[in-house]
Amino acid sequence: MDAVIWDRFQFGFTITYHYLFPQLTMGLAFLILVSKIIAYRRKDPAWDDLARFWARIFAINFAVGVVTGIPMEFQFGTNWARFSKYAGGVIGMTLAMEGMFAFFAESAFLGLFLFGEKKLGPRGHLFAAAMLFLGSWLSGYFIITTNAFMQYPQGYAIGADGSLHLADVWAFMFNRWVFWEYAHNMCAAVITGSFVIAAVGAFWSLMGKHEATARRSLKLGVIAGLIASLMQLFPTGDSSGKLVAAYQPVALAAMEAKFDTSAAADLAIIGQPNVDKMQLENPILVPRVLSYLAYGSFGATVKGLNDFPRDQWPDNVELLYYAYHIMVGLGTLLMLVMVIAAYALWRGKLYRSRPVRWMLMLAFPFPYIATTSGWLTAELGRQPWVVYGLQRTAVGTSPQVSAGDVTFSTLGYLGLYLVLGILFLYLVGREIARGPAVTQPVEPPSAPTEEA
Repeated sequence: MDAVIWDRFQFGFTITYHYLFPQLTMGLAFLILVSKIIAYRRKDPAWDDLARFWARIFAINFAVGVVTGIPMEFQFGTNWARFSKYAGGVIGMTLAMEGMFAFFAESAFLGLFLFGEKKLGPRGHLFAAAMLFLGSWLSGYFIITTNAFMQYPQGYAIGADGSLHLADVWAFMFNRWVFWEYAHNMCAAVITGSFVIAAVGAFWSLMGKHEATARRSLKLGVIAGLIASLMQLFPTGDSSGKLVAAYQPVALAAMEAKFDTSAAADLAIIGQPNVDKMQLENPILVPRVLSYLAYGSFGATVKGLNDFPRDQWPDNVELLYYAYHIMVGLGTLLMLVMVIAAYALWRGKLYRSRPVRWMLMLAFPFPYIATTSGWLTAELGRQPWVVYGLQRTAVGTSPQVSAGDVTFSTLGYLGLYLVLGILFLYLVGREIARGPAVTQPVEPPSAPTEEA
């Protein structure tokens, strides 16, 4: 394989592995804040116990996320020098701001939240949770803004040397792609956090441990997960899809393995794309739905891949097609899981139903798979461009770095990340086994403490 393929593989692997951690960090930041607000309003120590426990998991997850994110920053210089020279005058601002918020703001307020509760008092501790959430979500916004520019470049000017320069900060920071990509991404983060919290709550409940915190974990995870799952479908998913249809129609065609242009286009639920024969084999189709989802009209015309030059097609149509359909299929499944769990919660059966709790406990890996498939869809759909319509991926690499050099460093990352993954699982498993540090109740022992 040539250096370009290895460069792409290394960045794809490191960013996929890294993003396993920020998505939980951002989801937990929101859910910790919700727990603290409930604890403050209800004066319920069990909600405080829940917030403190997940802050410990947050800290482990955040630390590993920082470590795994550092190699990506280096790759902009080592493997993608021409891209950095070309677009660094624009995206350098958001990458620097993300580093400031991720490392300084999140770290500082995480320390205050973990170790400063007695000094801060209830209001100060709640404020620390709010700032931890703000820092985490601002950090995510700056990264999404960087990616949105690569998907839909706005606010730039081309300098005399041919490189891009920031010409309009407002257009860059708030272009239409940023808003919906960010909203869709953060809903996914909340879904991941909700499923993880619900899974641990289900585990404790099935084991008969930490019952008060387990019930609150289940309740919080199910309600937040249901709301976020519905928002993931509409409006964030729907609006994101319409942006792709409007500004990356060739990506839409590849995502659906649609080779021929047609009006009243059918939506492919499943099938096997055959690029050599230019057809989707064994499809299960829903009539006219693709036209509606893409353009808001059942009779709208959707262009096929054959209407675009072959050198503008995404590099791997098959992988893009399957990544997109895995994302959509799992997203639907996750929504169904939360609907079932929410119904059981509403009927008062969640804490007694072993099948539903087992379902919640075993479902937590699927949001990670869905978000990984979603990012694959976005990044594969942008190809063959590293900055859409402006710079091709093949000319964004570092010409002096050979395929052998990248292969060697990739093997090093594989080994390092394996060690980090084992350490992460050990530390998180130990915290789950230890459980929350239960606050001593101030009421007499006979006072009810088990209501969620």
